[in-house]
Formats: sequence, structure tokens, C-alpha cells
Amino acid sequence: MNLSLKRTFLPGLVATSLFSATLLPAQPASADDKVLRDAGIGAAAGAITGAITGDGSVLTNAVNGAAAGAAVNGANGIRNERRPRNRQRNRNVVQDIGVGAGAGVVSGAVTNRRHTGSNALTGAAAGAAIHLLTK
Repeated sequence: MNLSLKRTFLPGLVATSLFSATLLPAQPASADDKVLRDAGIGAAAGAITGAITGDGSVLTNAVNGAAAGAAVNGANGIRNERRPRNRQRNRNVVQDIGVGAGAGVVSGAVTNRRHTGSNALTGAAAGAAIHLLTK
């Protein structure tokens, strides 16, 4: 009896587990599109600011701006967590620029850029661009 149950249920169990294991990774990863949008805006603002100031490469400035953009998005999400529908309306320009500048300094330290003022300027420009473009 035990052998007949194994022969009956085991092939179906194996087929079901293989089928579900194959379909599970096919689901798209869900990322907050607003974080990606703000990181993209920050990367573009960082690259443009770096080109204007002539400090560093385009890639490091874009990484600095993208980190600042993600930080600005996170700061706005934390502040307005209880009322998500007011998230875009209640943005504070001083907070966006300050968070962007702080994230720019931290990102510059991680990417081993030595000019703290330039890092802060790139992050602040990214914060200001996000504030203006997502209002």
C-alpha cells in the first residue's frame, strides 16, 4: 500500500514543485517607481552639475546625484508616511535640498571623492531638481 501511494503521488508532487519553481522567478520584481524616478532625476542633475563645475567624472557625479535622489525620496516618504496622498503636495524645498546635500556628502565619501563642497553641491542640485520636477 505504501509503495502504491508513493508511485501515485510522488510524480505529481515533483511535477507541481518543478512547475511552480519555474514560474516563481518569472514574476517581475516590484520596485517603487517613484524611487527610480527620483534616482534618475538625481543622476541627471548630478551629471549636469558635475559638467558645469568641471569636478569629477560624469559617472561619479551621476552616482552621487542618484544617491541624493533616492535619499530625498526616502525622506519625503518617511515624513508623510501617514498621509501618502499628500506626499507630493507637502514637499519642503529646504528639506529636499538639505537631504540631497547630506546624501551627496555621504555618497562622495563612499565613492572616494575628496571634494566635500562639490559633493554637497551636486546633492543639493539633485534635491532641488527633484523638488521642482515632482511638484
